[in-house]
Amino acid sequence: MNKLETKVEARWSVDETAWLTPEERERLKKTLGSRISPSGILRVTSQRHRSQSRNKEVVLERLQSLVAQALEPRKARRPTEPTRQSEEERIAAKKRRGRTKRLRGRSGVLGERPEG
Repeated sequence: MNKLETKVEARWSVDETAWLTPEERERLKKTLGSRISPSGILRVTSQRHRSQSRNKEVVLERLQSLVAQALEPRKARRPTEPTRQSEEERIAAKKRRGRTKRLRGRSGVLGERPEG
């Protein structure tokens, strides 16, 4: 149990950072939206280690990696096509369902429904 007051909190104002372009600022807000306060401040805390200096290092590393990850452009997802086997299985299942439904109620004269 960490009984000493070694907690460190890093605050970084996303809105007031001059080196961010408006696009990067929006990407940060979109990606880290739950971590950014309504006033535009990103807070990162650490109290894992026993020394405050180590917690400070951890907080700065985490802040740096969060921002770097958020600013990294995402790859566009390339949709995959269904395999031939999955298509054939889907068609076979549809045929089975259709056959089951077609066979329902065909006991008497055509057009009549059986008493049920």
